[in-house]
Amino acid sequence: MTPEEKKVILASSLGTVFEWYDFYLYGSLAAVIGVKFFSMYDETTRNVFALLAFAAGFLVRPFGALVFGRLGDLVGRKYTFLVTIVIMGASTFIVGIMPTSDQIGILAPIGLIILRMLQGLALGGEYGGAATYVAEHAPNGRRGFYTSFIQITATAGLFLSLLVILGTRSVLGEAAFADWGWRVPFLLSLALLAISVWIRMQMQESPAFQKMKDEGKVSKAPLGEAFGQWKNAKIALFALLGLVMGQAVVWYTGQFYALFFIGSVLKVDGFTTNMLIAWSLVLGSGGFVFFGWLSDKIGRKPIILGGCLIAAVTYFPIFKLISHEANPALSAAHANISVVVSADTNGCSFQFNPTGTARFTQPCDVTKAALARASVNYRVQNTPGQQAVTVQVANQPVVNATVVENGQARINPQFQAQLTAALNAVNYPTAANPTVVKMSGPFDVFREQPAVLIAMLTLLVIYVTMVYGPIAAALVELFPTRIRYTSMSLPYHIGNGWFGGLMPATAFAIIAQTGDVYAGLWYPIIIALATVVIGIFMVPETYKRDIFSENADGSANAADFKH
Repeated sequence: MTPEEKKVILASSLGTVFEWYDFYLYGSLAAVIGVKFFSMYDETTRNVFALLAFAAGFLVRPFGALVFGRLGDLVGRKYTFLVTIVIMGASTFIVGIMPTSDQIGILAPIGLIILRMLQGLALGGEYGGAATYVAEHAPNGRRGFYTSFIQITATAGLFLSLLVILGTRSVLGEAAFADWGWRVPFLLSLALLAISVWIRMQMQESPAFQKMKDEGKVSKAPLGEAFGQWKNAKIALFALLGLVMGQAVVWYTGQFYALFFIGSVLKVDGFTTNMLIAWSLVLGSGGFVFFGWLSDKIGRKPIILGGCLIAAVTYFPIFKLISHEANPALSAAHANISVVVSADTNGCSFQFNPTGTARFTQPCDVTKAALARASVNYRVQNTPGQQAVTVQVANQPVVNATVVENGQARINPQFQAQLTAALNAVNYPTAANPTVVKMSGPFDVFREQPAVLIAMLTLLVIYVTMVYGPIAAALVELFPTRIRYTSMSLPYHIGNGWFGGLMPATAFAIIAQTGDVYAGLWYPIIIALATVVIGIFMVPETYKRDIFSENADGSANAADFKH
């Protein structure tokens, strides 16, 4: 690399690290934020709303891709993603100073969701700008390697957010952190914002865009040209379904869902969970550059689709091994203790609520949610016409989840206490059981439990690097310069924002519906396999394409495609 190329990659990557840091803070602190901003609701509803507020940031990302992608193709890459980082940093800082629901009531969650949506809009414009900017500086035959440094930024941002949270918790203590210390990581965004803006102010416009601008070939209507013409729109559609959709679910499974599964399902404490994930990120992140480099040699598709296929085939055994190592007693209970819910399934809902407008208050729903929250494996026995909902734990007396009065079923006020007693009677393990993995410090990794868990989580991160390392180069090469920012941003953010971002809420709904703590994995497995099939037949291989060699109208030269 020349010094100028190194500067371009550093400036783009470092700014994007800070942007992902801002975005991930909420995901890492969702439980704390749920208490602070949704305190008017019960714990179950509060947790669901906190997850959905997290998802809100993902839902608006495609709209940010349209707004800022269009701006980037009209006025340039540099100034557009300078704007995105200002919006992101300012929104995150305001979360750190905003009053909680105890102070201003319903205005707190409303304000939080608005800020989350602003973050999502900004992120929708950020990635496409950074990837396009770096790719348009990269020489032919090196785009996979150059853009792979952009791909590291999402993982680096997550890692940085975890480090700051762990450091703040260690210095302040858990009580102070839960009270007010959770604000500190958000407030640090102001310093990161200042550094990022200064770095990006030093950057020049990309040579490909500047050349097109000098020649007067800039698109006058990027949105219409990108998505109003079928020849371009179909490429965006195939990019979404045949590359990005699978990449997204593999990425979120390997990082966010693993974090959720270990902490919420397996009941591992927050410090240990974060340290296990942090170690896996350190050990596995070099794969981004390796697979980006390899994609310059053998192509983008074999690596991305191969990663999707391997992940889909191995997720169940990997997560079962993680369960066995992280909480052996709970893993054994899942296999050996029978729990049966008897209910008329017509009164049971699929507890998926991406808009946050529904509340699941039917007895069957409350019962299944309580069992899922306790990480209990159960099966549902359909009893048509039966108003009562009951729970049978092994050989214990039946627990009545409902009482029927005047022909109406309602939740038994003693249900939670009776369910807890029945689980305790068969020694169903709690979060405090002594078999749960617990790390005493950052370097307490030389025992079997943490060592095996870190190895498994590192394998999941390697899957992430396979699908994510080459994706920026693949998307850049699919579209001509004049509409590249717009065209690549939308499929990327629909895939990652919707298919990936909704994974925690979807997985919880599937677990509650089936009673199987592993069933949430069917979501990424099915989508990853669909991507493999669509990608093989519908997406061209582009790694040998010369993006600086385009026809007069800016369209791709068919001779540059290697199928």
